[in-house]
Amino acid sequence: MPDIKLRNQPFDLAFHPNESVIFSSLLTGEVKAWRYDDEDGSTSSSWSVRPSKRTARAITVEEGGKHIWMGGKSGTLFQLTTEMGTIVREHEKAHDVPINRVFCVNENLIASGDDDGIIKLWDPRKPDVIREYNQHFDYISDFTYFDDKRQLVSTSGDGHLSVIDIRSNKPQPLSVSADQEDELLSIVQIKGGQKAIVGSGLGILSIWNRKLGWGDSVDRIPGHPASIDAIVALTPDVIATGSEDGMIRVLQVLPHKFLGVIASHEEYPIERIKLDRNSKWLGSVSHDECLKLTDVSDLFEDSDGEGDGEDDDEEMDEDGAEEVEGDEEEQGEGEEDSDSDEEMEVEQEKQKKKKKKGKGGLGDLGRGGQEQENADFFADL
Repeated sequence: MPDIKLRNQPFDLAFHPNESVIFSSLLTGEVKAWRYDDEDGSTSSSWSVRPSKRTARAITVEEGGKHIWMGGKSGTLFQLTTEMGTIVREHEKAHDVPINRVFCVNENLIASGDDDGIIKLWDPRKPDVIREYNQHFDYISDFTYFDDKRQLVSTSGDGHLSVIDIRSNKPQPLSVSADQEDELLSIVQIKGGQKAIVGSGLGILSIWNRKLGWGDSVDRIPGHPASIDAIVALTPDVIATGSEDGMIRVLQVLPHKFLGVIASHEEYPIERIKLDRNSKWLGSVSHDECLKLTDVSDLFEDSDGEGDGEDDDEEMDEDGAEEVEGDEEEQGEGEEDSDSDEEMEVEQEKQKKKKKKGKGGLGDLGRGGQEQENADFFADL
């Protein structure tokens, strides 16, 4: 499978919505772009820029594909062109603390979330932030958007999920979930947007039914031996998960079935995974200073995107939650011109990542123990 070797640790990645281009943000504050072949995944470097000397944690591409938004350790939000990486806008100190996640809601709305749980909404046509929300008290880990109800859903390290109605001018969320007593790290829509699935620090997947509201999950799937830091939907009922143990697993949801491990970054934690516009290449980044492209186009020929078990699933949801039994440590060399301040910042980022990861997961298990526990769990599904 094609790998892009990097000199420094990547933190996020994004695919261009209309072209065969992939972007990544790095520890050094750089944003890089590569073109890739749709058929064999071979890549060639396109451009590289360094908007900031501080860590570039998160990127997103606008819906039309014209611009990238990047946020990171400095708290500054940058808007760059996708064609050359030219900086066209810089919101200096957009957040008072580091930005952990940025997300394109639609062509006229970008969301950013920081380490203190503050969410801000930006209109690319306007110079300043348009709304701000403070319902969370720990870092924002992920976003997803339901266009039918105009709802932006966020997950946080504080154990809560919240819902924002982007049509409302009120600075309060539409809903905040009950405390899940675990870090919520990732979220993706499944079943054609009828449900969402959330990954947690303890390796549990929780399923949320929109018809029953956002107060609490309706089903839980334990079994991952480490935190689930990233999720992507491959089909309406098949997901890929990126875990702290370095493995990318594929599962069918409702009914639950483990389909296999499709890629690995060895023992290095997965930071982010994304699917390209053709649903062929799954991109992943980890602490091994590598951007990996995995071909997933032939894996799910038998997957029924409509979800045959939907009626049974609705019945289960109405009866209540039913649990299934069984189953930034940052490294990499800095730029040659890095000074002692940058080295100190790298160490601070390492400690911050260790602190977050220490809240959940089974990180003390050896690699063999992880694989055995994972095999035991999925054998029971």
